Amino acid sequence: MTGWGRFKGYSIASLRKDIISGTIVGVIAIPLGMAFAIASGVKPEYGIYTTIVAGILISLFGGSKFQIGGPTGAFIPILFAIAMEYGYENLLIAGMMAGVILVVMGLLRLGVLIKFIPKPVTIGFTAGIAVIIFSGQIANFLGLKDMERHESFVDNMQEIGQHISTINLYSVLTAVICLGVVVLGMRFAPKVPGTLIGLLFATLVAVLFFSGKVTTIGSAYGDIPNTLPSFHFPVITWERIRQLLRPAFIIAMLGAIESLLSAVVADGMTGSRHNSNRELIGQGIANIAAPMFGGIPATGAIARTATNIRSGAASPLSGVIHGVVVFLILLLFAPYASSIPLAAMAPILMVVAWNMSERKEFLHLLKLKTGDSLVLFLTFLLTIFADLTIAVEAGLVLAVVLFVKRMGEGHLVSKVLPDPSSVKVEAHMVTESHDCPQIGIYNVEGPLFFGAAYRFESTMPELGPDLAKIILLRMGKVPFMDTTGEANLSGLVKQLQADGGRLMISGIQPQPLDLLKKTGLYDKIGAAQFFDHTGEAINEALELINPVRCAGCRHGAFRECGALCGLEESPGRSVFRARKPAVAGKLSSEV
Repeated sequence: MTGWGRFKGYSIASLRKDIISGTIVGVIAIPLGMAFAIASGVKPEYGIYTTIVAGILISLFGGSKFQIGGPTGAFIPILFAIAMEYGYENLLIAGMMAGVILVVMGLLRLGVLIKFIPKPVTIGFTAGIAVIIFSGQIANFLGLKDMERHESFVDNMQEIGQHISTINLYSVLTAVICLGVVVLGMRFAPKVPGTLIGLLFATLVAVLFFSGKVTTIGSAYGDIPNTLPSFHFPVITWERIRQLLRPAFIIAMLGAIESLLSAVVADGMTGSRHNSNRELIGQGIANIAAPMFGGIPATGAIARTATNIRSGAASPLSGVIHGVVVFLILLLFAPYASSIPLAAMAPILMVVAWNMSERKEFLHLLKLKTGDSLVLFLTFLLTIFADLTIAVEAGLVLAVVLFVKRMGEGHLVSKVLPDPSSVKVEAHMVTESHDCPQIGIYNVEGPLFFGAAYRFESTMPELGPDLAKIILLRMGKVPFMDTTGEANLSGLVKQLQADGGRLMISGIQPQPLDLLKKTGLYDKIGAAQFFDHTGEAINEALELINPVRCAGCRHGAFRECGALCGLEESPGRSVFRARKPAVAGKLSSEV
């Protein structure tokens, strides 16, 4: 559903539902926005700015009726790496460039392409990101001091090990209190914003009993201003564009994947249908605008979108209200946010990581022990120990290779013979030794492309010096052919024509036929050698057979050879003629 059609049948009751759901999601979004920003290596207020600006624009211009946009956990390792390497200003520029890429993708109607990313790749990098988020909060959970954050997972784990002696029991207790409230809230009161309640309760305990003994947002990042920053357009140069093109593309791809996955989840929960291209355009507009107000990259948030739906949202207006609610809370309560302990933020992100880990799907795919399991595990490990870009690229390449291999293995070439007793064509393997050398009839099944070329090549030449003078290929089950497959077929034609034989083809489908015409192989084979039905081709082949050649049959007897070839002996002569009424004539109705 797109445009104003998303508001069809809107009423006062719908507005009431949107206000309630928008308020609930807005309250939930505040601690998450700050936590995601801190984990991404920037100040907490930037997460709030993103929630306000991007959240409103995604709801207004996106293609999903119930999508809630904002900063998400999936972006954390990418944004942190960009902020560490290029700085905050360049992170904003990368976000704007990603927004432009998303808009272009939407205008070019490329939204559907995101759906072709294999599931093992998506689950693999999502689970890997969850591990990075979870491990990245261990230091705050334990209250470790003098910690230096690194891009590398291994370096971060070593840093934790080196500073484990600085553990702060007050921070641990604060974190445990917050975690306990969040988990209990999720279990017994799922409609209550457990993250906010846990954060407030843990902060209250820390202020009353642990004041000055735990690190807070104020002591680590300074006070949070109670207003949006002034409009600022980053200084963009060609050198910066060249330098940030790869990070921007990564942000755009992940943003597209996450937003469309969230939209699909929303569709499943409500029975609605999103417009993927419009969604990309909306995400792009939001990511272009948010950096002008200090916001970091944003995308569709699956958990907040689901909460929005469960809270009764009726239209995209709930997403707009959610942004307004966050803005009002920023104006009224921003100074108090400085007292929030970082140890109380850590469990919130740990729960987010646990929920986004796709652990059930991960274990299910892993237990299958198939090629998909390998793709999943490789993507997962590379996400953790290398980076997301390498992980996705390697996962996609491996998935494509395995797909080609599976498709190639599905290609089958088998010999078939007319059976005079049953008046049918029956198949057997081409390696058997009782075939007639006059006509070779073969079933070709599956796509004839580069991945199956080796099977086609290794099967057909097995006939060697006994290659039949007439080869009939039944290609009704070949849905696709590429130029490599065409080259293999061309080689067979050359071999046959060099030996004075010919190739016949029956039942060929439109795509392979069109390719043969474009390459000229159709004319080389001859239009008269293409038949709609196998029976018609066999009739023609039997008319062309030189019966005297049956004397050289390896069976050593005319009658046996004639029976196998579908021929009968002419009275008073040692030659054979086609037994059309008995065999060949009926084949056209059988095959």
